[in-house]
Amino acid sequence: MAISWDEYFMGLAHLSALRSKDPNTQVGACIVDQDHKVVSIGYNGMPRGCSDEDFPWDREGGFLDTKYAYVVHAELNAILNSPRPVKDCTLYVSLFPCNECAKAIIQSGIRKVIYESDKYDGTEGNIASKKMLREAGVELVQIPYSIQVELNRLSD
Repeated sequence: MAISWDEYFMGLAHLSALRSKDPNTQVGACIVDQDHKVVSIGYNGMPRGCSDEDFPWDREGGFLDTKYAYVVHAELNAILNSPRPVKDCTLYVSLFPCNECAKAIIQSGIRKVIYESDKYDGTEGNIASKKMLREAGVELVQIPYSIQVELNRLSD
């Protein structure tokens, strides 16, 4: 039995996430056009030219001593790495976008966000993100998908 397009593209997002050096949260994103062609992928990591070893991956401490001051999120990386405009595309992402990524998603013209985890649901940043995305007409779809479960199913 073949996997669906949603499973396929979320699988690519998960595969991309494996490139992340973040020891706590690896996030991947995949941008797809209306013809089911991959436009771009991204993962959370340091900006180009900034060594993963020279910047912190910590979650606690002063702002400049944590990853939050430096890491580019998977969604923004996918948008910035795209070789062409992503207007009217769909974004597959393993973790619901933060409010900062929501701004980039809206401004870039992405029309649909398909996500897996919403572990920050109810936080102020998550509420702001959902409010902006919905107001801008971006369709939000959560799919319960686990790449490991799917890989196990396919190997049976």
